[in-house]
Amino acid sequence: MSHPTLPAGPLNFRQLRDNYQFLRGFVRNPARVGSIVPSSHQLEQRLVQLARLGEARMVVELGPGTGGTTAAFLQAMSPTAQLLAIELDSEFHQRLDAAMHDPRFNLELGSAERLAEFLAARWLPAPDAIVSGIPFSTMAPEVSDRVAATVARVLRPGGRFVAYQVRAHVADFMSPYLGQPETCWEFMNVPPVRVFTWVKPGR
Repeated sequence: MSHPTLPAGPLNFRQLRDNYQFLRGFVRNPARVGSIVPSSHQLEQRLVQLARLGEARMVVELGPGTGGTTAAFLQAMSPTAQLLAIELDSEFHQRLDAAMHDPRFNLELGSAERLAEFLAARWLPAPDAIVSGIPFSTMAPEVSDRVAATVARVLRPGGRFVAYQVRAHVADFMSPYLGQPETCWEFMNVPPVRVFTWVKPGR
């Protein structure tokens, strides 16, 4: 199995480079980038556990950013699973496309609103898990609602939607479709974030 990789280099240099890229993305468009720094290792592992990625056959990531979470997800996933990452920022997308070398990895440039379209175009099955870092609090309400409706529609029955957010706006949009989430905080992250988990009814 090919392992997920990011550009080679000392760990501290890679972290600095990722931080710089993330900050540039935030400055370019703060409404699209939910944080000024990438997710912490502790947050990545919490997402892996809550989404049950080790059991998933099909995983979707909304807003992979510089790819730290993406690499953690691929490391946790089965050798036969697939990951579809959807990134709206063209510079992040270009970096991920050049950096990720894993046959399970599929990358699309565009809005999370097009999730169903991207899945169908690649003949990918209904996701067992969707993990989202996109900032619902800064998106237009109509966009947030369309993303929420699409996530609820494509997620397989019994599948899990996990969203990590600084603010709680995501629950306002997702709860009408998937009910009340389980919520926890991840304080070992800059900034600390709420993590919301929904399980789609039926199975």
